Amino acid sequence: MRLNDLARTQMLPRQAIALVLAGGRGSRLKNLTDRRAKPAVYFGGKFRIIDFVLSNCLNSGIRRIGVITQYKSHSLLRHLQRGWAFLKPEMSEFVDLLPAQQRVDETSWYQGTADAIFQNIDILRSYRPKYIVVLAGDHIYKMNYALMLADHVERGARCTVGCIEVPRVDASAFGVMAVGEEGRITAFIEKPADPPAMPDKPDMALASMGIYVFDAEYLYQCLNDDAKDGNSSRDFGKDIIPRAVREGVAIAHPFNESFVGEDEKASYWRDVGTIDAYWEANIDLTATDPALNLYDRLWPIITYQEQLPPAKFVHNQGERRGMAIESMVSGGCIVSGKLNRSVLFSNCRVHSYAEIDWSVLLPEVEIGRRARLTRCVVDHGCRIPDDMVVGEDAIEDARRFVRTDSGITLVTREMLAALA
Repeated sequence: MRLNDLARTQMLPRQAIALVLAGGRGSRLKNLTDRRAKPAVYFGGKFRIIDFVLSNCLNSGIRRIGVITQYKSHSLLRHLQRGWAFLKPEMSEFVDLLPAQQRVDETSWYQGTADAIFQNIDILRSYRPKYIVVLAGDHIYKMNYALMLADHVERGARCTVGCIEVPRVDASAFGVMAVGEEGRITAFIEKPADPPAMPDKPDMALASMGIYVFDAEYLYQCLNDDAKDGNSSRDFGKDIIPRAVREGVAIAHPFNESFVGEDEKASYWRDVGTIDAYWEANIDLTATDPALNLYDRLWPIITYQEQLPPAKFVHNQGERRGMAIESMVSGGCIVSGKLNRSVLFSNCRVHSYAEIDWSVLLPEVEIGRRARLTRCVVDHGCRIPDDMVVGEDAIEDARRFVRTDSGITLVTREMLAALA
């Protein structure tokens, strides 16, 4: 990177503000979002999902951040207040919380992603940013937004959309785009039933990551016009981005140009919006060489965490021996049973003779003696009784808990209480 390029990537983030959209319901995560918004869902042994996008901002040099919340936001707000209050406002650094406040007409909550920003437009203007980075708060990835900002400026765009190649069979869950010369977006369709393929890759589609960079004044104009349109969905993917495409001012920024990771590995980005995807992304971390590197000190993922003692493995008596194979175990855990390819969040207890295989235990889960869990996600605070078996009988699992078609079983406190 040339010296002037380096100076630009350091300067541009100071002229930007990031807005993190963190108000979604997350209904595809079933009961995991009964009490918390999707960005507040636990991930990776000690983090929350939103920690990844916030850490990307700080590591990219963007230190003015607004987090827009709405549904079931208490645990999310508490996490942000505890873990993200270290920035210094006197240095123009902050994580500003923007819950739905009915600021515009005192009758409407946020009606869509575009409306969520429009309802905070007066606050946004007061920051006087030159560029606005709009981010989804519910994806797992590491990305240098400074490189995307530099691409936006150098190519003279007014709107830049982060994009990634996805299998065409999965693309109906995304906004899908077609790209012409010099990366100009020529078409954009939100969640198409029959996603168009990439010209040179018939099995792949070019999907929006929900990451946008705008010239601030252009975004203000779009949001004001959108608010006056009675036929608008008040949504970036359905309204704002298609407008920018029609006006010829939108370009695509490939994720592989700004992702953070080892060069020889494929760029990592996951939408953990289903139980299956959530389980798989957590279990992936237990691999000897995982696709997502959480041990990179140059791009740390920041979070709030309790001050806890180290994990402990106890007993050495024949079959009564705490042990873990290819597993992640967080602070405060005490393990007397056996773990295999599993993730334990903080303060879990696994009692003697219990066996945990390919499972994710959220904080403060207790596993009784001789219990056996296979391919499970166990929610915060669950107490699995002695001798209970989950994950071995599909019919019984579906009767008692939530079981996906691929065989992942979700267990919550309410489900366990219903068995009593």
